[in-house]
Amino acid sequence: MGAKHIRNNLLKEIGDRVRALRSEARLTQTDLAERATLSPRFVAQIEAGQANISILRLAEISSALARPLQELIPPPSDDNSLHAEIWRLLSRYREEDLQELRHWLRQRSGEPQPLFIALVGLRGAGKSTVGPRLAKRLKTDFIELDSLIEKAAGISLGEIFAMHGEDYYRRLERAALADLLASARGAVVATGGSMVTDPENWGLIKRRCFTVWLRALPEEHMTRVQKQGDMRPMQGHPAAMAELKALLARRDPLYGESQLTVKTTGKAPGKVVGEIIEAMPA
Repeated sequence: MGAKHIRNNLLKEIGDRVRALRSEARLTQTDLAERATLSPRFVAQIEAGQANISILRLAEISSALARPLQELIPPPSDDNSLHAEIWRLLSRYREEDLQELRHWLRQRSGEPQPLFIALVGLRGAGKSTVGPRLAKRLKTDFIELDSLIEKAAGISLGEIFAMHGEDYYRRLERAALADLLASARGAVVATGGSMVTDPENWGLIKRRCFTVWLRALPEEHMTRVQKQGDMRPMQGHPAAMAELKALLARRDPLYGESQLTVKTTGKAPGKVVGEIIEAMPA
């Protein structure tokens, strides 16, 4: 078999894999091109097996798809080795099945299981108060996802939305999530309040984390934000409370998809932490 044939076959299989993962993510070629900062024409060439894409470019696509790089590089079709066969088998399974397999492998090797706990809720839910206390009790890290996003962008959240818009923010959020969940340590993660409105990111969190909705009354959300020193929600905006209630009403069904709901009304942070730990999977 000639080198040209091997090259063309590999590029075709990479293209087929990129197309399959893009379709699974319900993205158009233009969507993927924007997320990976590539031209739509180049994405089309990749999927057609006509682009000799570099590893760095392929890494940008894997980040845009929130998939590990190795998922985009299938073994050649004529490779019948054990590793190639296992790769093909794994590529057919859902995320949930792979998590079960990982759990079994970790048990077999005696390796401890990393645990990710995602705290969800609107701003003022108590994520930044409960999160560090919960992480300390569990002897793990506390991470605010928005802080990772700001670090990656090099600018504040307000500047991200003002300069680049929500789509750019979501792309950064997806990349930050993928990098975080690839960590072997585990963590308590405070998510952004709007994260549940993005089906792809929310789906990833639900698949990989123990999800906890910190539920509070609208009045509590507003009071906590103001106690943090931010008076903007009410200043010169008499309809702020009505809009906050409407926002919560829209998002409550999404927050309610969490594995655990903890009402924080009238509870000290330590009490909330205790309820979470008691309900966590063994």
